[in-house]
Amino acid sequence: MAYDLITMGRIGVDLYPLQTGVPLPQVTSFGKFLGGSATNVAVAAARLGRRTAVITRTGDDPFGTYLHEALRDFGVDDRWVTPVPSLPTPVTFCEVFPPDDFPLYFYRQPKAPDLEIDAHELDLDALHEASVFWVTGTGLSEEPSRTATLAALAHRAKAGTTVFDLDWRPMFWSDPATARPFYEEALRHTTVAVGNLDEVEVATGVRKPREAAQALLDAGVELAVVKQGPKGVLAVDSKGNEAEVPPLPVNVLNGLGAGDAFGGSLVHGLLEGWDLEKIMRHANAAGAIVASRLECSSAMPTVTEIEDAVAAGAVK
Repeated sequence: MAYDLITMGRIGVDLYPLQTGVPLPQVTSFGKFLGGSATNVAVAAARLGRRTAVITRTGDDPFGTYLHEALRDFGVDDRWVTPVPSLPTPVTFCEVFPPDDFPLYFYRQPKAPDLEIDAHELDLDALHEASVFWVTGTGLSEEPSRTATLAALAHRAKAGTTVFDLDWRPMFWSDPATARPFYEEALRHTTVAVGNLDEVEVATGVRKPREAAQALLDAGVELAVVKQGPKGVLAVDSKGNEAEVPPLPVNVLNGLGAGDAFGGSLVHGLLEGWDLEKIMRHANAAGAIVASRLECSSAMPTVTEIEDAVAAGAVK
């Protein structure tokens, strides 16, 4: 049986302070959570009833063992999560200053294992058969992950729905100025592109939302999703359909992980065949729910929670 969703990309351990409004030097207690954007998207979709798996790599260490256990607990298939004995499992710290300041500190040195994904180890048949395949911009930042990501996209050849999460993290690139050609190559093989204004500018050179959406469509995708922060989200497809949906009111506790919840709900809506506006409203609600909670992976909402938030017009 084919997967509803296979994601490929980052994984790690999130160590989030259990105190808000406190700088890291003064924090005295932390919570430990499964993290990594591509992994969180798989978790979010699994929470919505989808059969999901993630392709990634960890260190061969206790944190790696924890991530396998967490994936299984969340119902995400971990068969393609493999160890790299010479590298430690990445750890990410954050600071929590609601409503809009959440600095991240990535510990991915000397190299993150998830950038050691090798094209020769991919299960190309499973990738081709999955209803949705999701890749991220981080996977393009270093070899051999770059070649593996592009090889997976080329083999899939736009079968089903292929999503490129632009996921721009300049600190992961030795020379951020070299990124655009790799983004352009990935866009040639994808049907859906998702990114905020900074990310679409990196991918296309265009920042204004509608112009950026058109630039993504011109690059070869069939659906462009442009996140506009407090202005909400804009979605435009190649058939001329458009939806612009405002954000859902929410008391933000931790904005990290909201985009991954959005992604999992986006996948769910696409698989359900919903119209663009319904997809965006539900994805916005999923993101808002996670923003109201401290953690990321374990905060991913259920179908009922999202439907209740959409009906209420706010996260309560």
